[in-house]
Amino acid sequence: MIRIGVAASAAFLLGGCAHSSLLLLPDEDGGHGSVAVLESGGKPGQAVVAEPNSRTSLGQRGAVTRPLGSKGLNRQEAALLGELPPPARSFTLYFQEGKVELSPESGGEVAALRVEIARRPGADVQVTGHTDTVGDDADNDSLSLKRAEEVLSLLVAAGFDRSLMTAVGRGERELREPTADAVPNARNRRVEVIVR
Repeated sequence: MIRIGVAASAAFLLGGCAHSSLLLLPDEDGGHGSVAVLESGGKPGQAVVAEPNSRTSLGQRGAVTRPLGSKGLNRQEAALLGELPPPARSFTLYFQEGKVELSPESGGEVAALRVEIARRPGADVQVTGHTDTVGDDADNDSLSLKRAEEVLSLLVAAGFDRSLMTAVGRGERELREPTADAVPNARNRRVEVIVR
């Protein structure tokens, strides 16, 4: 029943049995989840923390929430956050119409993607292919997967570990720019890569 939204980063710092504090941070997009503190046995406890950038102290007198203020994080919190992995980064590569070849303007993004993966040893790389609405669903599903696999091939050729990467195709299901059927659109012919 402890709920931490996907968009939340939370750090727990224990200061002894009688007192704990909790810090809820926003994610890289400014969103956040919440944390519910439960008593033993799963009964509702002292607090639900939902304010980012504030410290909640949990003690015998209940929960007290205060904004971080100008001093920000204390030394322990800063050290703990320093150990967290960097936030995920997203890259978008565009493709020529009906093909598995990257568009010329994607060259710089491929180079930036390689640098990002190289700076994160053991990085998890998720590659998702997409198409525009030209063609039938089965063809677009196949083409989107082939585009994702082409990006994986480029990364493997650059020396990155294939076992740390996944590829999926979404066809025309998640259009970046909604269009009617059979409409060519360069922004929908893409592969999105998330590096964690």
